[in-house]
Amino acid sequence: MEILLVDDHRSVVEGTKMLIESEPDMNVMIETDVYGVTDLIRLHKFDVILFDLYMPNINGADLARKVLQYVPDAVILIYSGFEIAPHFNLLMESGVSGFVAKTSTREQLIQAIRCAARKEAIVPMHLLKQLRRQEIVVQGEAGREDTTITHEEDKLLRELAKGKSNKEISKTLMISQRSLEYSLTELFQKLQVSSRVEVIKKAKKLGILPAEDLF
Repeated sequence: MEILLVDDHRSVVEGTKMLIESEPDMNVMIETDVYGVTDLIRLHKFDVILFDLYMPNINGADLARKVLQYVPDAVILIYSGFEIAPHFNLLMESGVSGFVAKTSTREQLIQAIRCAARKEAIVPMHLLKQLRRQEIVVQGEAGREDTTITHEEDKLLRELAKGKSNKEISKTLMISQRSLEYSLTELFQKLQVSSRVEVIKKAKKLGILPAEDLF
C-alpha cells in the first residue's frame, strides 16, 4: 500500500512514517513542502494521502481540493492535532475522505488508513451529528450564551483571515459587495467586535478559526 504523508513538521512525518511502516504492506512517502505535492501525485499512484490541516501557505482542505482536481478519485485524510469541528462542513465540502487525530494510537491510525483504502469514510462519531448542519455552535465563555456561527459566516471568516479585500471576498463567495457589507455588520454584532482585526482575533479565541494565521 502506497501512502503519501504531507506535514511541514519534519519530526512529525518521520515519526509517523516509522509507525505506519511497521506494517509490512505499507510504504510511506513524506513531503514537507506543500508546493511539491501536485508533482508527486502526478508521478506516483497513492492508495491513501494524509494531509496536516494547518500548514504554511495553504491548509489541508484547500490542498485537498487542488489535488482532487488532478486526481478526482484520490483518497485523502486530514491528519491533525487540532479540533476540526468548527470547520467540519467546509472540510467535508473539500472532498476529503475522513479525519485522523494525531493523538490516535498506532492501531487507530493503521485501521483508519486501511478503512480509507477500502473507500470507507473515516469520521469521528461526535462529528456525525454536525453532518449537513448549516450552523456551528461555539460554547461561550463563563456566564455568556453560546455563539451560533452559520455555515456562510464560517466561510466569510476564513476569507477575512486570508486578508482579502471586500471586492475579493464578494467574488470568491459569489455575493454582491452590498450583501457582503450586511453580512460583515451582522457578524461584527454577533461577536461583539467593531473591526476585521477584532473579529479574526475573537474567532480564534472561540476556536472558530485556528490560532495560526493559516486559514
